[in-house]
Amino acid sequence: MGFADQRFNVNLSILFTELPLLERPAAAAAAGFTAVELWWPWVDSPTPEQSELDALRSAIEDAGVRLTGLNFYAGQLPGPDRGALSVPGEESERFRANIDVAAEFARSLGCTALNALYGNRVDGVDPAEQDALALENLVLAARAADRIGAILLIETLNQPESPLYPLVTAPAGIAVVDRVNEATGLDNARFLMDLYHLSMNGEDLPSVIERYASRTGHVQIADNPGRGAPGTGSLPLEDLLDRLAKAGYEGWVGLEYKPGGLPGAEAFAWLPREARAAR
Repeated sequence: MGFADQRFNVNLSILFTELPLLERPAAAAAAGFTAVELWWPWVDSPTPEQSELDALRSAIEDAGVRLTGLNFYAGQLPGPDRGALSVPGEESERFRANIDVAAEFARSLGCTALNALYGNRVDGVDPAEQDALALENLVLAARAADRIGAILLIETLNQPESPLYPLVTAPAGIAVVDRVNEATGLDNARFLMDLYHLSMNGEDLPSVIERYASRTGHVQIADNPGRGAPGTGSLPLEDLLDRLAKAGYEGWVGLEYKPGGLPGAEAFAWLPREARAAR
């Protein structure tokens, strides 16, 4: 097996960023990829003008690539924020305003995975209050995802780089998945297994895969250390992806790594061109 047997997509919020947003889908297609994913592109606006949404939709359609994953509004990302849905006040309200906008954009492009970043802990706010707010908002997001035939993804990050983010272990992420599914009865919440973040937390990745592959709706990769392309660090990513496949995972593998100063088109030397188009 190995890399050639995976279904890869490219995260256009971390790769090809030397280009304007609307040029990135075509650049991914020119590099041989047929599927892309995105963080919420408008970090200052959960409800951008319809013309902006239409322009991005057209860029994706004109490039002939498929949007396979989209984040809900998550605040300043990249930046200090790690989501908005558990942050009381304006940020939570911005998340709620974004839910239907993001879901409709995803629906219009046939995207069936929506990622909801949990948000950082806030000084002076009871964590239990934040968790209750998070569950309310995740239930709304799960219902919106269900209306368009999509899954809701819950992502764990890593403690060294996101010290205020409460979901920094696989069990913590799975626990939120379970709470959302129990609250909605929809069973459309799934774990986003980011192998880079989990490795940064020192987790036993083969064990995580064995325990949680069946609960996983999406996988993302980058090497560690450095969050670079596969082969730039020491993670056995081919082996780990093989383990996932043997455990029954058949979904997308998102390329969410830093290009190391290279233009996006040169950041994929590790992956033969014939293995980039989704099968």
